[in-house]
This record gives sequence, C-alpha cells and structure tokens, in this order.
Amino acid sequence: MTPRERVHCVLAGRRPDRPPLSFWYHFPADQVSGPAALRTHLEHRAAFDLDFLKVMNDNGYPHAARVESVRDLAAIGELRGDEPEFARQLELLAALRAELRGRVPLVTTIFNAWAVLRHLVRPPTTHRPPEMDAAADEPSRRIRALYAENADAVRAALRTIAANLAQFAQRCIAAGADGVFLSVRDDWVDVSGGPALYADLVRPTDLHVLSGAAGGWFNLLHVCGRAIDFAAFAGYPAAAINWADRAAGPSLASVSGWLRPAICGGLDNLGTLVNGTPEECAREVDDALAQAGSRPMIVAPGCTYDLARVPRANLEAVCAAARGNKGAF
Repeated sequence: MTPRERVHCVLAGRRPDRPPLSFWYHFPADQVSGPAALRTHLEHRAAFDLDFLKVMNDNGYPHAARVESVRDLAAIGELRGDEPEFARQLELLAALRAELRGRVPLVTTIFNAWAVLRHLVRPPTTHRPPEMDAAADEPSRRIRALYAENADAVRAALRTIAANLAQFAQRCIAAGADGVFLSVRDDWVDVSGGPALYADLVRPTDLHVLSGAAGGWFNLLHVCGRAIDFAAFAGYPAAAINWADRAAGPSLASVSGWLRPAICGGLDNLGTLVNGTPEECAREVDDALAQAGSRPMIVAPGCTYDLARVPRANLEAVCAAARGNKGAF
C-alpha cells in the first residue's frame, strides 16, 4: 500500500497492510519557511518513510502588536488568510504537494484561537514539547484575567481570530493540504477542573476553524495537555484524534470501544521515546496495537518530541515495530 492508501484504510475503519505511523518535532528557526523548510520536511519524512507528514507551522500569526490590555484586544482585526505569515505556510504546502504528488498525506498545523491569543500575550521564543502543568501557564492566566475584566472583549477577539484561522484553513486545503492538524487544549482554560468556560468560550471557535477545513479528508484533532473533557473533543468533526494517551490519558484501551474518530497515538513522547531503550519503544508500539484491539489505528506520539533528547535508534525501533505488525495487525 502507499502511505495515502494506508491512512485512508484506517480512517474508514479497515485494516491496511500494516499500521501507518508518523512523528514530528519543531524544526530550528532557520527551517520554518522557504526552501529550508521544504528540504527539512522532505528529509524528515524520507528518513523514516513516514505515512503522513505533519507540516510544522511556526510562522506566527499576522498581528505584530502584543496584547497587554483589554484595549489591545480591540485591535485584533479581520484577515484574508493569505497575509505574509500565512502565505509562507501556503507556499510550503504547495511545494510539498508538488514534490510528494499526493502520495503522502499532508496535515498542516493550526493552533486554535486560545493558543494564538496566548502567543499574542507572550510571543514564544522557543518551541518545545508541551509543559503538562497547565496551572503554570502565565499567558493563559493573563487571558483569564482579561476575561474577568471584560468578557465581551475576550470573546470578540477569540471569534475574530477563529474566523481568520478558518479563512487560512480553507486556503491551506486549496494549496495542497489534505487536512489540518488543529491543536486544542482545555486545561489552560478551565484550570479549576470544570469544563464550563472552554465549552462556552473556546469550543465554538474550534468548530469554526474546522469548518474552514471542511474540504479536507484528513483533519486531525490534536488534544494537547491533560484533557478535562476528552469526550467533548471526541465529538468534534475530525477524521482522527491524537492525544498523549501515555502521559495524560485516557488510555487507548479505555476509549477504543466508543471513540468515533480514528485513533492516532500510542507513543510516549515525554517518557519512553526520551528515556527508554529501543526494545522498550518497540514494545510500546505492540502494546498500543493490543490496547486498540479490533480498532485499526495510526501509530504516533502524543505530541512533539525533543530532537536533542530522543535517540534516533528509538525512532528507528518504532518504525521497525510498526512495519513488523503485518499479520497480527
């Protein structure tokens, strides 16, 4: 099977010749756009023969000013979806599509409206695997403080950002992406443990972004952090769902019987990939497939991994284990 055929099988609930797999990390700052980004993405995919390519997107959001007050929120305006920061990603997608010719599915990264607003409150200086302690997230604390000061202003800003991201998502599909990789996270919002604020304030904006990607066949929802209301995310209109089943839960075994989107996970990007042996990484693949049971699944980590900390031998062991699960799978 081709990578595209393999992924299509899993999304349709059928077993391919063997489980498809992929993994990803944030590339260095000089490789996020242009020819360097094209080369790095292609080299990464080819090095491990990945079955789909998560197209990284660290180009930023087209709004130069930092958000420090309620007044700043009003300055967040409507966009077309092809501004310079967006255009760099659109150009990369078109170039990847031309090189791969549709054989390898492309899902392009989009951070949801809350995450974008976080970046406007505090622009990121580096991109690393996620911090699982949501209560320590200072940008989210600041957004909650702005919401307490003026709920309508925060709500309006999130809606505007989401509408702009939906425009961008539509352009991504037109440029050659097979879907979006929408990153969401509710424990930044509902730190008290109750899902009320996320459901009211953020979930509608998530769905708006996904509506812009409705033309894609492989929209992949990434649930970052420790989900407070995983079941609600499982109801999103996405073809597949990816989350840190090892580090955060829920386990694959606990959801395989009822989860509607295709399963994408099984690898511990914060633990086993970093500290385990190649043999332990291979066993983790086998265990993930056993947990999924009768459900075909995509083997992948729960989030990005740290290239400087994950031995290449561990990644190669993951690939070998996935490709060795033919008859049993």
